[in-house]
Amino acid sequence: MRHLDGTDLRILELLAEDARRPFSDISSEVDLSAPAVSDRIDRLREEGVIRRFTVDLDQSTISGGTPVLVRLSVRPEFVDDVRDSLRGADSVQHLFVAADGEVTFHARLGSDSVRAELHELLDLSTVRTYDVSLVESADWTPTVNGSGFALECAECENTVTSEGERARIGGTLYHFCCSSCLRRFEDRYDRLEAEAEAN
Repeated sequence: MRHLDGTDLRILELLAEDARRPFSDISSEVDLSAPAVSDRIDRLREEGVIRRFTVDLDQSTISGGTPVLVRLSVRPEFVDDVRDSLRGADSVQHLFVAADGEVTFHARLGSDSVRAELHELLDLSTVRTYDVSLVESADWTPTVNGSGFALECAECENTVTSEGERARIGGTLYHFCCSSCLRRFEDRYDRLEAEAEAN
């Protein structure tokens, strides 16, 4: 795992502004040749820093429904289930899980009954309380902040430093903070794969 230098961070900033920016434009900004920029972007993709290039849609122009911000106080044993349910919902645009287990999401709800639509999204018996606010406007501006930029360990979610490890497992590149996390992840992956093959 190599350190990301200032050039890498500037390339990421430029791509965050416009993922379709030509390499020739980026090269003039970072003082590298277009092929060198291409090589760096390829490495950033291989290392999992860049997962995909996407389109930033203005949902208000293409989808109906009422934009809402929903805060859920979830019973601790159900936080993962609630997160997974909301992660797969088409109406949910942004999802946040706080360290204390509170789940907040931004969505466009189309039904006249917010409670009915929330019940379709998740099992409300897993939620202690919820609060729904109408959203007047929303801006989503992903940025690249060099001082706070770090990869997360696929096993324990700690920050991966230059001493970390990476491995391609099942065709996907994962990053780990240490060899112990890598071994635990590989062991669990192998066990689950063997169980799946047995069934």
